[in-house]
Amino acid sequence: MRRKISHREEDAEINITPMLDVVFIMLIFFIVTTSFVSEIGVDLNRPSNQPKKEQKISEVIAIRIEKTGRIVIQGRTIDIRAVRANIESSLAAKADAPVVIIADRESDAGLLVRVIDQARVAGAETVSLAAAAR
Repeated sequence: MRRKISHREEDAEINITPMLDVVFIMLIFFIVTTSFVSEIGVDLNRPSNQPKKEQKISEVIAIRIEKTGRIVIQGRTIDIRAVRANIESSLAAKADAPVVIIADRESDAGLLVRVIDQARVAGAETVSLAAAAR
């Protein structure tokens, strides 16, 4: 008599732990190597170590921002919406004149950025910042 040997069939399971490890490692790799959207900023001309040639105030387009938020161009108080038009008209007279923004230390930084942006949109190639003398 032959004995029938009964083999117990083991439950066939797939161990997914190593697969999950690989998936998480790939996820971390793609997160680290993905380039995220960079924020758009304002380009400013930073000062260099070379001595600058001095320019007369009549050769530059000077914009003054007071701590009250008042914007003054060439002795006239203007609104933020008129900054671009005034700079464009000044650049028409002096094509390569630099724009110098003289901001009070207590003035609104958001207003300063808006004025810089309007100067760039108006076509000014050189926009510089200065602090108001006290």
